[in-house]
Amino acid sequence: MKFMVIVKATQDSEAGITPSEELMRDMGNFNEALVKAGIMLSGDGLYPSSQGARVRFSGKNRTVVNGPFAETKELVAGFWVWQVKSLEEAIEWVKRCPNPMPGDSEIEIRRIYGPEDFAAVDPTGEFRAQEQRMIEETERYRLDGPRFETGREMIIAGLSRNYTGETREKIPQLWQKFMPFLGEIPGQIGKKTYGVCYGYDADGSFDYMAGVEAKDTARLPSGFTHLRLVAQRYAVFTHTKHVSKLCDTFDAIYTKWLPNSGLEAIHAPSFEKYSEAFNPETGMGGIEVWVPIKA
Repeated sequence: MKFMVIVKATQDSEAGITPSEELMRDMGNFNEALVKAGIMLSGDGLYPSSQGARVRFSGKNRTVVNGPFAETKELVAGFWVWQVKSLEEAIEWVKRCPNPMPGDSEIEIRRIYGPEDFAAVDPTGEFRAQEQRMIEETERYRLDGPRFETGREMIIAGLSRNYTGETREKIPQLWQKFMPFLGEIPGQIGKKTYGVCYGYDADGSFDYMAGVEAKDTARLPSGFTHLRLVAQRYAVFTHTKHVSKLCDTFDAIYTKWLPNSGLEAIHAPSFEKYSEAFNPETGMGGIEVWVPIKA
């Protein structure tokens, strides 16, 4: 069962008073326990209603009412979405939660409707199939927020090919050709590997290199090329899905996250970084996507 667990607003939260360091630590520990138990699907805090609005409906008319709103006890200051076995289990978890406010506060628990609840009014399954498609699309473009780093200058050496949006699914074949060279490349630095996208063209084609960091390029194997990455600012995303889903992560970054981030990508190579935690047999773990952004 899915439940929305709602933190009710107080005068302090509506005044924009931020939590204390102690509360932040306690709430972080509680959220970590939720994640480890496998029940937390999402959760966030909300800005005061003074930075929000309501849209009132009356027939075909729409009226916008800007915050703040007077009835504080009816407002929401934050929420979680949990997957638990029962209302009783959700209640037990809420009782373990630190008091989310400096004074008295209240947390409300509400069950979320699932597709199975509408079977009686959806005998053909049309609406449930539509919802499943939306769930799959949402999952495809799901991203955790990035961290921001200034990447250092590096030389990446490896095998490179040109691809388009239609042929990029052939990139794994390039990795298959590259992998036998690992550990035998003269001048190789460390064990991390990199998939670098560069040389973007107006027709949508781009060059992709499967490579490693190298300290020099004088003795590279036949057919190898190299590329110098300059020190610059990056948005760094952790890719938690199978390596075969990397195209979805790139699509989500460039079509969803970036246009809404207020940031600007620069015309420079982006890359995938595979740490030693990456398991080639399972295709999971240790994958990051580094996207160059304007500082």
